[in-house]
Amino acid sequence: MPSNIEQIILHKIDILAVDPLAPNNNVTPLRGTGGFRLRVGDWRVLYSLDSASNLLRVAAILPRGEAYR
Repeated sequence: MPSNIEQIILHKIDILAVDPLAPNNNVTPLRGTGGFRLRVGDWRVLYSLDSASNLLRVAAILPRGEAYR
């Protein structure tokens, strides 16, 4: 992953972590997993929310074509 893309993704995750339930056009719930997908250009950040411990857990950061296999 190019370093400029890495910085953008980290910034988007930081914004998401502040209020993960805020409306965001780039976030979609994943069917059957209870997780979510954050779209950042051609990259996908797959994550889950643990409201009991107030954690956003990033499971994977993958290119679009590999994220849903």
